[in-house]
Amino acid sequence: MGLNAEQLREALDALATREPAFARGLARVGYPAPRIRERGYATLLRTILGQQVSVHAANAVWRKLTEMVGDLSNPRVIAAATDEVLRAAGCSRQKASYARSLADAVLSGRLDLDALPDDDEEAIKQLTAVKGIGRWSAEVYLLFAEGRPDIWPAGDLAVQIEVGRLLGHEARPSEKQVRALAEAWRPHRGALAIFTWHHYGAGPDAAPV
Repeated sequence: MGLNAEQLREALDALATREPAFARGLARVGYPAPRIRERGYATLLRTILGQQVSVHAANAVWRKLTEMVGDLSNPRVIAAATDEVLRAAGCSRQKASYARSLADAVLSGRLDLDALPDDDEEAIKQLTAVKGIGRWSAEVYLLFAEGRPDIWPAGDLAVQIEVGRLLGHEARPSEKQVRALAEAWRPHRGALAIFTWHHYGAGPDAAPV
């Protein structure tokens, strides 16, 4: 499971002692709520189905698929579903292909979600070997579903925007710059990523808490 409220608070307090800009950000918007997802296949399938669509649309597809094929926590359900059924539930041809790829990887044992490598980069490598799972999706899974404390999705636009905003940069830093800056924030980068999303959601005019 993901980082809980106590873990987030401890990590962010530690970062605030290193970087005054983070202390000011915490004073302005407060601590973020935990972002916790179930560990396993169903969460990754939801991630694939939610790519490039709204949360509302993704939830609608999930409900329709569940009605049409049954328990989506079982990869055999997707493996057995026809293309016609997947399309009728709202899956594009591409997403249907990605969903099948994930189901096949889990059923074949090529991807064991109960035994991903302890090394974060090795775990990301295994996840991104599945068609349809990019680095961002892999990082978010490891952060939200496994609670890995030092995951740093530097390619995320909101993370880049808020790192720049918090540190007072005139322009949004690049992924490369954000990745380099974050070396100083190990081993708490996962909590900081969650805080940047929280800070982004609060907007530029957030009042102090």
